[in-house]
Amino acid sequence: MKVVIAALCLCSLLINSSCKKVIESEGYVNVEGGKIWYKIVGEGDGIPLLILHGGPGSRSCSMIPGLSLLAENRPVIFYDQLGSGNSDRPTDTILWKTERFVNEIDFLRKALKLDNVHIMGHSCGSTFLIEYMITKQPKGVKSVIFSSPHISSPDWMADAKILLSQLPMSIQDTISKYEALKNYTAPEYLVATDSFYARHLSRKHWPIHPNVECENVPGFNDQIYEYMWGPTEFNITGTLKDFDRSVDLDKITEPILFMAGEFDEARPETMYRYQKLSRNASVEIIENAGHKTMIDQPEKVYEAVSRFFNKVENNK
Repeated sequence: MKVVIAALCLCSLLINSSCKKVIESEGYVNVEGGKIWYKIVGEGDGIPLLILHGGPGSRSCSMIPGLSLLAENRPVIFYDQLGSGNSDRPTDTILWKTERFVNEIDFLRKALKLDNVHIMGHSCGSTFLIEYMITKQPKGVKSVIFSSPHISSPDWMADAKILLSQLPMSIQDTISKYEALKNYTAPEYLVATDSFYARHLSRKHWPIHPNVECENVPGFNDQIYEYMWGPTEFNITGTLKDFDRSVDLDKITEPILFMAGEFDEARPETMYRYQKLSRNASVEIIENAGHKTMIDQPEKVYEAVSRFFNKVENNK
């Protein structure tokens, strides 16, 4: 009888062990509308960091080299939102809703067992992140990082207007002319906007050079961008036109880090204003960086985020 009981116990143990789901370092997760791709970098025992890329319609691959520095002692999870990068690319515009992008975070956390997690949203990734924090009030989120964030469309447009006013008048006139004509492909317009991007998107090099991680990864999804944002960087006409969660920042009780480049489209002055609207927030401005801080100054981003994590995790 003892032998039978022992055998049954062993069998049960083997069955339970075989039923445990192994989380692969790279794979796909089912969400509404298709599958989204993810990649986990690092195997430390620190609290994982989940990263939301911007756009809408961009991809995570350009962020991986710089932000992988944060995987020194913790897993860092990158993923492509539905319609972006390596994820499925459906064309039904009913899927391009903030609520659906927010739900992706829950699907991913459940699939990857991210019970306790830090979350960083870059640019429009911050749009989905703040909506997630306000509407879901999720458990287990240890801190929130708004990196070069789009928190408010009116604020973003106000910042863009200020930055445009600082350009040489000839460039301002060219941009204004073709914006009024709604001709966004004219060579003169593209040269003028490149001048803006070289100042405020990436200070290191513009256009941004594709890295190894982006090889064979589908490019920017213009359909999503134009539907949710619009055809131009300087005037929001899409579904995010009236988005504004700045007034709700005080509803987030978790520690917040606002991080932006010195020359960012998300202006440092706006980050300090957001800090005042929040309960428990700090600000890090990355010197000599534009919007793509993790490309312009990856080491400085690593240092800034590491300081924040040290404070949060050690209650210092």
